[in-house]
Amino acid sequence: MMMMFASDLDRTLIYSERALSEMGTPLNESMVPVERLKGNYISYMKIDALRKLKELASQLQFVPVTTRTYEQYKRIFIFEENIPITYSVTSNGANIHYKGEILSDWTKEVQVKLAEQCIEKEKLMELVNGQALPGSMKIADDLFFYYILEQQITSETKKLIGKIALENGWKVSLQGRKLYFMPAPVCKGEAVKFIQKREGIKITAGAGDSLLDFPLLDACTHAWMPKHGELADEVRDANRYNLTNFSGADAGEEIIETVHRLYKRNATPLLENL
Repeated sequence: MMMMFASDLDRTLIYSERALSEMGTPLNESMVPVERLKGNYISYMKIDALRKLKELASQLQFVPVTTRTYEQYKRIFIFEENIPITYSVTSNGANIHYKGEILSDWTKEVQVKLAEQCIEKEKLMELVNGQALPGSMKIADDLFFYYILEQQITSETKKLIGKIALENGWKVSLQGRKLYFMPAPVCKGEAVKFIQKREGIKITAGAGDSLLDFPLLDACTHAWMPKHGELADEVRDANRYNLTNFSGADAGEEIIETVHRLYKRNATPLLENL
């Protein structure tokens, strides 16, 4: 039995100090650092969550699926020092790395869809600039862009820019202080489906907290979302996904524990037949 656990990282499995504070699980002795930037630790997990994730990754195909660029993803040092990784999905699904090397056949497939389905990012930037968003804009992988907001925008502003984006083949997601503008063809779910087909995966557990994770969860046979996220706020169908009981780092640990139980349930019949 081949099973995969495809999970978002930030605010799902790992948490910055700011995110921990916002969600009521401030940094404490039960947590360990998992990300390093310029010599400083900047993201954390529960100790037990990291231990269980390491165990899980030795038993099934664990695939980190993130909106981060590959360079940003590489700052999470546990994937080199603690946890074996074969596949990683970065830039919201634009890139798939297999044993550290980019899969060019997937990249070419994405590029064809971009040319066919959405306007260029520069044109969308012009349309969005008229909204005077309160923050600084950054471009990632010469592919998508996001604002680091200095203050929260209103729900009306989010709906308006969301409408502008949708009409032009893009989508919008607000994750903490970061407001992402993503081409619709760049999709975590499609990247996960590509890996499923490549590896013959039949059972996939998935987790994510933002609207950009919506396609990821739809590609999974079992899906979880933290109760604190954008996705939980926007998606009202409680029967579609499993909602965690806890928030913050406790939600990350809860997801990993639940996937661990799911794996054991599915592996047991095979073990009994040996």
